[in-house]
Amino acid sequence: MPRESLAARRSRTLALIERLRSTYPDAHCELDYSNPLELLVATILSAQCSDKQVNLVTAELFRRYRSAADYAAAPLPDLENALRRLGLFRNKARHIQAACQALVNHHDGRVPDSMDALVRLDGVGRKTANVVLGNAFHQASGIVVDTHVARLARRLSLSNASQPEAIEHDLSALVPRQHWILFSHWLIWHGRRRCAARRPDCPRCELADLCPSSTGPTPDRPPPRPDRTD
Repeated sequence: MPRESLAARRSRTLALIERLRSTYPDAHCELDYSNPLELLVATILSAQCSDKQVNLVTAELFRRYRSAADYAAAPLPDLENALRRLGLFRNKARHIQAACQALVNHHDGRVPDSMDALVRLDGVGRKTANVVLGNAFHQASGIVVDTHVARLARRLSLSNASQPEAIEHDLSALVPRQHWILFSHWLIWHGRRRCAARRPDCPRCELADLCPSSTGPTPDRPPPRPDRTD
């Protein structure tokens, strides 16, 4: 197969955007939150955990801890116990408490709305900062690259990089900025509902004709609407 030119890849990316937009018109962040602090905490907790698992824990967590000062002042064993159902709960408790202590000490208890300030917080990398900036502050600062986005970026031949920041750089060059926030949601929803890591559902995939990795569907049988389960 001849190598795809940059212009052709950009054109295919625009077609993918239109297909994803029509397939997932309701795509959104599936972490439950009502303010920037809750989203920051939930995103830190989501490392190596599903959004469903996180939402089960934060339903009670957010009732108990309502401000950065609450997390900062909590006895660490109590905070760890509140997160015990999640993997790496001890590390996550320490990260959340340290981040919230920094919010209290340097940001009047508020989550900052800049990339530089966010990535200085304990437990916050570029992915978490992009989640918070895009969803809580509606700032298109970058493209969130989680495991779903990384996997689909490679399968769709939008990036051959392995590191998240390199993948984000490749995607940012292809995706118009006005789509940066939703593009990650679209790929995450597609990854959860159709393009699984071990058994991608190529025969029913809505992107099959635009995906170089696809093994289907057949031309005479268009795919159905996507499943709505996670």
